[in-house]
Amino acid sequence: MTRLFGTDGVRGIANAELTPELAFRLGEAAGHFLGEKGRGRIVVGKDTRRSGDMLEAALVAGICSGGADALLCGVVPTPAVALLTRVLEADGGVVISASHNPPAHNGIKFFSRLGFKLPDDLEDEIEEFTDAERTWERPTGADVGRVRVVSDAETRYVTHAIESIDGYLDGMTIAVDCGHGAASETTPTALKELGAKVVAVSCDWDGMDINVGSGSTHLETLQQLVASHEVDFGFAHDGDADRVLAVDETGAIVDGDFIMAICAADMKERGVLVNDTVVSTVMCNLGFEVAMRDLGVNVIKTKVGDRYVLEQMQTSGAVLGGEQSGHVIFMEHNTTGDGLITALQLASVIRRKRMPLSELRRVMRRYPQVLENVTVRDKSLIATSSAIEKAVALAEEELGTSGRVLIRASGTEPLVRVMAEAEDEAMAADVVERLSEVVRAELG
Repeated sequence: MTRLFGTDGVRGIANAELTPELAFRLGEAAGHFLGEKGRGRIVVGKDTRRSGDMLEAALVAGICSGGADALLCGVVPTPAVALLTRVLEADGGVVISASHNPPAHNGIKFFSRLGFKLPDDLEDEIEEFTDAERTWERPTGADVGRVRVVSDAETRYVTHAIESIDGYLDGMTIAVDCGHGAASETTPTALKELGAKVVAVSCDWDGMDINVGSGSTHLETLQQLVASHEVDFGFAHDGDADRVLAVDETGAIVDGDFIMAICAADMKERGVLVNDTVVSTVMCNLGFEVAMRDLGVNVIKTKVGDRYVLEQMQTSGAVLGGEQSGHVIFMEHNTTGDGLITALQLASVIRRKRMPLSELRRVMRRYPQVLENVTVRDKSLIATSSAIEKAVALAEEELGTSGRVLIRASGTEPLVRVMAEAEDEAMAADVVERLSEVVRAELG
């Protein structure tokens, strides 16, 4: 049986896979597991998807049925919910979003009272609870939860983001693509209040345009914007703005590995990179590892998913961690990936160093990395396929120490991701093509 929770909550096509009935049960579980009977409080935020209103109504009904109050924040980025859960001293937080996925999709993910994503074992308890055959004694009377509106949710989040850097961004011109998503108001507002000139696109929405031809999944829109304006740099969010990718003033892409390398180098120089350690995932570019080694920075790698990065950061005491995809966690400022805070930290380095991003990104050399997503019937079978295991072993022998191979199941989609790195891009592409054929033959 496929696990309900993926690497980033519960996701599916809204009203088909992620139904109001399931949203109600998940809300009920939030009230039951995260709240305290009769006085628990759960922060709720959503992105701009049309289905968000429908799922919010069902989720909130469930939260109240579970005996907790629902604190509605409206359309806000995912990191705002993590922050507000702590600031409001709530018992937990819930975000209605499918992040970078298409508009018809949606998702529900939880935060603990400390603003951290829930551990696997608690998610398993919630999943068991949502089984339609399970029953429990629902609260009644004064123990039923109520709905309250957090009218200053955006303002609180923007103020916190602004205070995450020293000084202002006067004189900087920054291009922004919000992907018609949750940061469409908060990000431009924060940049303007910091004194930057903002050139923005995709900051409106109609509920069915989130991530469509825009945002961090379609950087060509941002690259065109940078090419048509004189800017210091540009950045783009995904739908819920817990991640960010950038482009330098020439239009070259600066992914999460580059962002972390630039910030790690700056933090180490200033003596604020705790334990001289950063946390990344097995998907980080080999060039990132080489750059960090040359700087004397230790890299701890986890499996893919910012929740696992966060867990390792808590264990190691690291204050910087993230993923190539643009989920970057600055632990001193938030407990989850935060696209706005990451962009502001990067802007702060550019301003402090008085160097263009195209120069700062030279801190690392990106090794050619080829990735292919293979659609499969059952991604869980990847672990038991001897044919895939043998093909990987042969590829690793071929690449030797100058490259690597990684095959893993997607945490949110019916895909197997096949990746190879090598000093020569043609070799990496050839390895990926051969491995993808084996995966299709075995699982496709």
